[in-house]
Amino acid sequence: MIDAQWLVVGASVQGAAHVRSGKPGQDAIFWTGPADGYPSVVLAVADGHGSGKAFRSASGANFAVRCAAQQVRGFVEGQIDSASLSAIKRMATEGLPQEIVKEWTSAVEQDLAANPLTVLELQALPDKDRDAVERNPLLAYGSTVLTVAVTEHFVLYLQLGDGDIVHVSEEGEPTRPLPKDDRLFANETTSLCAPGAWKDFRVQFQVISERRPALIMLATDGYINSYQNEEGFLKVGTDILKVIREEGPEKVNQELPGWLTETSEKGSGDDITLGLIVRQDLSHQQSSFFSKMKDRIIGK
Repeated sequence: MIDAQWLVVGASVQGAAHVRSGKPGQDAIFWTGPADGYPSVVLAVADGHGSGKAFRSASGANFAVRCAAQQVRGFVEGQIDSASLSAIKRMATEGLPQEIVKEWTSAVEQDLAANPLTVLELQALPDKDRDAVERNPLLAYGSTVLTVAVTEHFVLYLQLGDGDIVHVSEEGEPTRPLPKDDRLFANETTSLCAPGAWKDFRVQFQVISERRPALIMLATDGYINSYQNEEGFLKVGTDILKVIREEGPEKVNQELPGWLTETSEKGSGDDITLGLIVRQDLSHQQSSFFSKMKDRIIGK
């Protein structure tokens, strides 16, 4: 058993370049808090591709975060009575990516049934892209997805596509819990809309007693792309942990949209989404805001 409650703080802002061009944002964030006495939290962020053929990627990102969080939440709550962490790890690695992709695909297909692709949407594409979307309408909804679940006994990390997950220790040391995917460079990314997408998930299972996090940070790629180097980006986790310890998590909650907007303006110009899972016992300044935390979704 762990003595900490887990809080979630998150925000999603439209990129500065998108604001200037009038282009809508394509990021989304969704989380679920503890329920029915089971102290787990699940957080998901997603980045719709925003390319010409991914013209419904804002919807794709919203479907991605909700489907991923709900599938992961259902999985971890189904393991309450399991005494074998190795069995949980195996089932998560082998089965969860397929279930997430299946659920997302179903959500997209339902949306397509209710709102078929229009002639205007397709005519706006170059011939090559139009042919590709007509063959595979999922391309119009293309999105990445990053998901983390924290339970009493383990942390589960899942990632498809670009973006970053950062684990920050009690000493403030930031590290990436997932292996690097060498296919992600420039604007190339793996995606939920690709055939066999479940095979592209990176999954990590950590026993919580072995590496107890103070803070876990999930960010879309607009955030890291706003920094000149990896060191500057990783330091964000250390800095946020310091603010939480000194001023409380609600300070971060209040300031986060402004911080992200400023970062986009001075950096990548892209949409930025940041979600934080925070140990409640790290701060002496707690707020009723967090004691009333409920499921929440934000899409830009």
